[in-house]
Amino acid sequence: MTSVQFFIQQAINAVSIGSLYALMAIGLAMVFGILRLINFAHGDLIMVGSYAALLLLWAGLPFWLAALAGIAASTIAGLIMERIAYRPIRGAPDVAMLLTSFAVTILLENAAILIFNPTAKPFPAPAILKNALQFGPLRIASLDIVAIVVAIALLVLLTLFVTRTEVGISMRAASEDLLAARLVGINVNAVIAYAFAIGSMLAGVVGLLWSIRVGKIDPFMGFYPVLKAFVASVIGGLGSLPGAVLGGYILGILEILLQGLLPASLTPFRDGFVFAGLIILLLFRPNGILGSTEREKI
Repeated sequence: MTSVQFFIQQAINAVSIGSLYALMAIGLAMVFGILRLINFAHGDLIMVGSYAALLLLWAGLPFWLAALAGIAASTIAGLIMERIAYRPIRGAPDVAMLLTSFAVTILLENAAILIFNPTAKPFPAPAILKNALQFGPLRIASLDIVAIVVAIALLVLLTLFVTRTEVGISMRAASEDLLAARLVGINVNAVIAYAFAIGSMLAGVVGLLWSIRVGKIDPFMGFYPVLKAFVASVIGGLGSLPGAVLGGYILGILEILLQGLLPASLTPFRDGFVFAGLIILLLFRPNGILGSTEREKI
């Protein structure tokens, strides 16, 4: 394989994993842009959707139907989370909402342990998603192609939604000033519910793609993706949707680049180098690449 072919191969890998990070980061950014809440329980919506899909697969449903039901389960769980855990304390200090997100995380993870036990379970997927396509010396996993196509389609639809629809414009207004949005007649409760629903739906999509990629699920599977999504959001600028997308792809590229360039003895410490890079970035751009010193906007 020539250096150009190697570069193309690694670029495809980077865009694939970056797509998952971007979709997760958008869910965090939408909620943070309106409520100033870093919802770490967002990662557990991945787990909820994956377990829901697995249960339906065990019941004999076709994979694609179980996948759609899993995404729906994540969306419903996100709406319930917003209504029960976050709406009653809206207006409380930011630290109260942050602690609530940790409490919801622990609650969901322990519930999954009680129901399914902590042992990881294999996640079956159609053979078409496990195959790889050969293009000369290039070998591209079909799952990577699906992840990239799904991410691009969802990003385009989301862009149209927040710029062309009344609800999307209301969400942008609420991210500018929540009190002013309420005073001009915007239904703030509905806007926030839409933000949670969209973010949760994206988490469900990521959960299925992530589960197929690693081939298993467990109660703690959401921690790693939400951590990476948070890093991506910080890189791009917390609360900024374009920043979340940019940060997700930058993080994916950085991880694959380090994976290929680091000597074998340092490869296990790849994430350490990523976080070191994050610290350096924040020294020069404390608000992220597309962040602003003003209130972050959607």
